[in-house]
Amino acid sequence: MNKYILSLLLISMSTAFSFSQNPEIKKDPFAHTFSIVARDTATGEMAVGVQSHWFSVGSLVSWGKSGVGVVATQSFVNPAYGPKGLALMEQGKTADEALEILVNNDDGRAYRQVAFLDMEGNTAAYTGENCVEAASDISGENFSVQANMMLNDKVVPAMAEAFYLNSKLPLAERVVEVLRAAQKAGGDIRGKQSAALIVVGPEKAENPWEDKKIDLRVDDNPNPVEELSRLLKTARAYEFMNKGDLAVEEGNIDKALKAYGTAENMFPENLEMKFWKAVALANSGRLEEALPVFEEVFEEDENWREMLTRLPKAGLLNISEEEIEEIID
Repeated sequence: MNKYILSLLLISMSTAFSFSQNPEIKKDPFAHTFSIVARDTATGEMAVGVQSHWFSVGSLVSWGKSGVGVVATQSFVNPAYGPKGLALMEQGKTADEALEILVNNDDGRAYRQVAFLDMEGNTAAYTGENCVEAASDISGENFSVQANMMLNDKVVPAMAEAFYLNSKLPLAERVVEVLRAAQKAGGDIRGKQSAALIVVGPEKAENPWEDKKIDLRVDDNPNPVEELSRLLKTARAYEFMNKGDLAVEEGNIDKALKAYGTAENMFPENLEMKFWKAVALANSGRLEEALPVFEEVFEEDENWREMLTRLPKAGLLNISEEEIEEIID
């Protein structure tokens, strides 16, 4: 038997022995990965960013609640760290206290990698002794970065450095730059597949659907961090669309047009943004400015012409029938 085959057998036997001593690990999902938990000192927002060569990493690793904190749970994932950790922090435990309680009660702790961050910016991280090399974590004021099964030991330091270097960016964009830095330094030894980003606010949300300010997932993509960045840019554009809609409800057409215009500049190929900008122009008595915009939209997709005819009944287009005909024609 050659030395290579013997080595593989020994590794296999060692792994089987370890799992037999920790039967709970057998049923735990993998999510060997790199991640960051962080807080923006200016806004109080908190975030989790993660990337892995594993399908749908965001469904397991990233957890957060506005006014409470965020959690990243990875390696051989124990998803209970997410909801239980948030519950403990909501009860008043610090990140360190909450993490210590859960780790001490976890028979599979040697295989876990977890990071907590509370609303005060306190962080706590844990990397079990059986996490696959290269595995480590670095915690600082208002952030923690952690990774396991990395190509090399440069990934986690590169993440920490990127967090400091991008301090002028909004939190979500800052987190994406940290993930980029991890990948550039070597990333997951297996490659790339999925990524996720959540951002929660500093105050508890009144309604559950308002809890996450940003909630983006890339479940399966050859370049997940870049796709996450694209989705974040799109999300920012739609934030301006929402501001435009609110301005229309307030009757502030100039404010609405400014918001719609910003959204369109950020996402120029999006027909919907152009369409609603044209509607706002028409409603404000600026039909001549609206006509070429409508024409551009209709040339790309005729369905928007039909859409226009349905708006008056819904109270979304307040112009005369003659003006509507002028737009349609």
